[in-house]
Amino acid sequence: MTDSAREACGIVGIYAPGEDVAQLAFFGLFALQHRGQESAGIATSDGQRLRVHVNMGLVSQVFREEDLERLTGHMAIGHTRYSTTGTSQLKNAQPILVDGPHGPLALGHNGNLINALELRQELAEWGCTFQSSTDSEVIAHLLSQSPGKDWGERIGSTVRRLQGAYCLVVLTPDSIYGIRDPLGVRPLCIGRLDQGGWVLASETCALDHLGAEFVREVLPGEAVRLSRNGVETVHRSGEEGKRALCLFEYIYLARPDSTWSGRLVYSARYAMGRELAREHPVDADVVIGVPDSALAAAAGYAEESSIPYRDGLIKNRYVGRTFIEPDQRIRDLGVRLKFNPLREVLEGQRVVLVDDSIVRGTTTPHVVGLLRKAGAREVHLRVCAPPIRHPCFFGVDMGTRRNLLAANRTIPEIRVFTKSDTLGYLSVEGLMRAVGLGDQGFCGACFTGNYPVPVQLEMDKLALEG
Repeated sequence: MTDSAREACGIVGIYAPGEDVAQLAFFGLFALQHRGQESAGIATSDGQRLRVHVNMGLVSQVFREEDLERLTGHMAIGHTRYSTTGTSQLKNAQPILVDGPHGPLALGHNGNLINALELRQELAEWGCTFQSSTDSEVIAHLLSQSPGKDWGERIGSTVRRLQGAYCLVVLTPDSIYGIRDPLGVRPLCIGRLDQGGWVLASETCALDHLGAEFVREVLPGEAVRLSRNGVETVHRSGEEGKRALCLFEYIYLARPDSTWSGRLVYSARYAMGRELAREHPVDADVVIGVPDSALAAAAGYAEESSIPYRDGLIKNRYVGRTFIEPDQRIRDLGVRLKFNPLREVLEGQRVVLVDDSIVRGTTTPHVVGLLRKAGAREVHLRVCAPPIRHPCFFGVDMGTRRNLLAANRTIPEIRVFTKSDTLGYLSVEGLMRAVGLGDQGFCGACFTGNYPVPVQLEMDKLALEG
């Protein structure tokens, strides 16, 4: 993505007696680094005591060998974060450790609550003290204070109060719990280790890196327990309701080698490119994609259009994602540092540039400009997501509506703004055909404005600050 949507977070849970669970959690988080680059953390339990290590930075920066050695036990949860609620500070890093009437717990959260402020105010009245400005700590305190004879009942009591999107990993002294919201907005899967242990992870690519066999997804509205008894369902939401799987997982968030709802993400993106070529054909000499998330779609566009596919932009893989930098000047510089055009591929050519999405539009003109400076005669921009006209309140920070390019400009105006010769967006119908999962129930509210639950339309991600 050449633009400014921030990712969701990545979570893992490991139950593996006799294994170095901290190291397994580390490698699981390493596979999920694309979902958040601000902070990372791991919590472990030996059956009695919880230990936590969190810090700011990438997974490889946060953990030294001695940090992992101190995280002893046979159970671990891990988290890598991009802030969708609360600022990017150490106090907001996860897993979050809280203590309550039923003992300590650590929690990692992927998603975003829409009723966090009212729950926090209620918990403060109960005497809870908050150390962070995240909705995740709200969930942790609510769970720690919930009534019930066991954690299954307490989870049931908690999730009945939560509104929005959440996948959770929860570590208690003797068990790990994985919890997915009733809409199933964010992914969470279960894998089995060869040695007999179990893994929870946001994406199947993390299972692959750990050598774990995919077993199934945690169902929407389900809570599972990992313990010496294996995997047990401890809670299910009362009835089969509507689903709202996030389409942006297929477009951008998930790694292409992950599978969600039985659909390989790479295949979905390839199909998006083919649909885009059918909907927006153009006479051109070469098709290129913006690395890395649009490469599969570019290959699909090339095959469908019979225009040759080439690598026209080379990505410097050691430059952080540009949207992580808050300063716009640094973000602009980051675009030039991040991509280097191949002049011999581009010079004198009519180029189809395939990108996965345009959110704020702050960097897309710079990428088009790079191609023109490298000698491209024409640049035809093709986007394998529909125009993003509405903010997301379920775990992807796109900013408010006034920040969204397509909410404030017509498509002809966006073409002029991006300095492209032509511009084509994939339709919502084309996107659904490409994903190819029928009427399972998806959330495309950022395209349509049809939110799966009522939302406060200008909710602030910093609402819990101060």
